[in-house]
Amino acid sequence: MIDAIPTSAAAATEPGYTLTARVLHWLVAALVLTMVPLGIVIANEWGGSQQERLYDLHKSVGALLIPVVIVRLIYRLVEAPPPLPADVPAIQQFAAHATHWVLYALLLVQPLVGWIGTSAYPAPVPVFGWFNLPMIWWENRAFSDLMMALHRWLGIAIAVIAVIHIAAALQHHFVRKDRVLMRMLTG
Repeated sequence: MIDAIPTSAAAATEPGYTLTARVLHWLVAALVLTMVPLGIVIANEWGGSQQERLYDLHKSVGALLIPVVIVRLIYRLVEAPPPLPADVPAIQQFAAHATHWVLYALLLVQPLVGWIGTSAYPAPVPVFGWFNLPMIWWENRAFSDLMMALHRWLGIAIAVIAVIHIAAALQHHFVRKDRVLMRMLTG
């Protein structure tokens, strides 16, 4: 299917993401790809003697995700992303946009739910040992348990949507052979 491969002239004219968008994207990706396995380890209490330190790291990275995701979202609203190639079917374009917005929403809600659940426990939310976030909920263990269960399910949803997002990027690169992935890597 040689027709599916864009010519070098056409590929060169396809717009890429700005450096700021790429840095924010990969920073969020690195943080999320740290949080998912870390969350699995602490939820299953596989941390052994390091369990408490792993919890603190998880809380710290979660606290960092809040402002980073907010900045990423604001930048995304101000600086529109490049359009998908015109030959991408409308349903796939809709799915791509829906996936992005659901992921943004989950990445905003997830750390807040964790913070609320931790506050309701009550337990501190340390930020890399520098300071603790303030408690944002009163003590209520039953509510904390509910929030932490929701936190786990949101984490699973983020992992599933991230896999879909990564699979779509790889499909564009290896099957469609377009620049959708490369424009987030190199602009």
